Amino acid sequence: MTGATDPFSASIIPFEVPEQMRAFAEKGVSQARENYAKFKDAAETHNGTVEAVFACASKGASEYTAKLMEFAKANITAHLDFTQQLFGLKSPTDAFQLWTNHTRTQLETFQAQAKELAEIAQRIAAETAEPIKASAAKFAPPAA
Repeated sequence: MTGATDPFSASIIPFEVPEQMRAFAEKGVSQARENYAKFKDAAETHNGTVEAVFACASKGASEYTAKLMEFAKANITAHLDFTQQLFGLKSPTDAFQLWTNHTRTQLETFQAQAKELAEIAQRIAAETAEPIKASAAKFAPPAA
């Protein structure tokens, strides 16, 4: 029911998009598609990087926690053995000697354990940062 009074009728309002405007719009759409494709690729790459970082961090945290539990078990065992030996002694001199030896041994053990934990933490940090470095290298070449 298109009549002469219909405001949307093509016969009343002839409308054509000029060629320059059409080319400009097509160019804008083309650039938008290219930018979207680049954004999508970058997002997918970064998602993979984030997943790799969290996987490394999770694995490292598990390793660090297992080492802590191992050390705690060894330290508790050493203290229980010390206590058992202490109750079996008859003289204060023997007790003092046992206490001194145990304290020296435990301090050395704690130092070795702290050093090992620090090494594990440094290695985990380096492994966790590796996916970030690799991703950054793809997008920004190293400075000369």
